[in-house]
Amino acid sequence: MIKIYTDGSCLGNPGNGGWAAIIMDDEKKTHIKGSQKNTTNNQMELLAPIKALKKIPKGSNVQIFTDSKYVKSGITEWIHNWKKNGWKTANKKPVKNKDLWTELDLMSSKFEIKWSWVKGHSVDKLNIEVDLIAREAANLLLNQ
Repeated sequence: MIKIYTDGSCLGNPGNGGWAAIIMDDEKKTHIKGSQKNTTNNQMELLAPIKALKKIPKGSNVQIFTDSKYVKSGITEWIHNWKKNGWKTANKKPVKNKDLWTELDLMSSKFEIKWSWVKGHSVDKLNIEVDLIAREAANLLLNQ
């Protein structure tokens, strides 16, 4: 099973953002990251698993670890009603970040995924590491 740790960061919200993922395939550890101007923390949290899934073979058995309840609950629970309700929330408002949610939903359909929530900034070493990488990615934009 491939294990993926993801995180997003934003300096200001909106502001300069960064996303990161650590992909563990057997003993091989791969880091990926990116940054974006004028974005939100939630957008970066969503972009991290999208980018990570694009790096692994389709059909893989995957466990994705995120410290974002927004991402985990959104992709495992809320998305079913959003799609049924024409991408509207329970309050009949348009779903924020619909483009990223639809991309994550499409990517997720190509894999066997177990989504796992981990408490951020706690004892999980890989969650702490991916958080640092995402923050570094967001900080890269400060010097541009």
